[in-house]
Amino acid sequence: MTIHYLAEENSILNKFIAEIRDVSIQKDSLRFRRNIERIGEVLGYELSKNLTFTDVEVTTPLGNKTISLPKKDVVLCSILRAGLPLHQGLLNYFDDAENAFISAYRHHPNNNEEFEIVVEYFASPAIEGKTMLLADPMLATGQSLVAVYEAIKKYGTPKEIHIVAVIGSTEGISFIKDKFPENTHLWIAAIDDNLNDKGYIVPGLGDAGDLAFGTKL
Repeated sequence: MTIHYLAEENSILNKFIAEIRDVSIQKDSLRFRRNIERIGEVLGYELSKNLTFTDVEVTTPLGNKTISLPKKDVVLCSILRAGLPLHQGLLNYFDDAENAFISAYRHHPNNNEEFEIVVEYFASPAIEGKTMLLADPMLATGQSLVAVYEAIKKYGTPKEIHIVAVIGSTEGISFIKDKFPENTHLWIAAIDDNLNDKGYIVPGLGDAGDLAFGTKL
């Protein structure tokens, strides 16, 4: 797996990351969603440089011009529900991508801190031989991403996978590194060192799904 850690270099991305972390700003759910969307746009732009391009002749009012364009083989798959704003940011740039959605949530069978990942829903076009962008804003333990990948690969083998995340933990990244094919890329805006006893990223930003869409039962 190749890891692309964007916050290692200073850019306007830092402003968006700071605002989704800031407890006084993240309470504005509209702004929180928009910032996740903008981070998705930045990540999408950067990962686009690693896609396969082909020359296409474009006709202008005054002549023709050959331009290298990315191949139209992208499937954008997001993990519900927290992945929706990130999905929109990527879709703003990959506007002709096919779209897929998959659900994953933490189930606590013993009503304690131990949990298992439950995947119940997957809606997708054909994925065999295509380029999959797998979007999940928070890469905490990494268990959700692995569970999702195990469910997805039953339906085909993508040509390559680009995981897109906003914030991840060093532990979660280490966990997924050998669980995905060798030609997988991880595009991540920020990396934090720690997880708490509930498996949440510290300092992180809290629950991305709740901040974007409200608390759940």
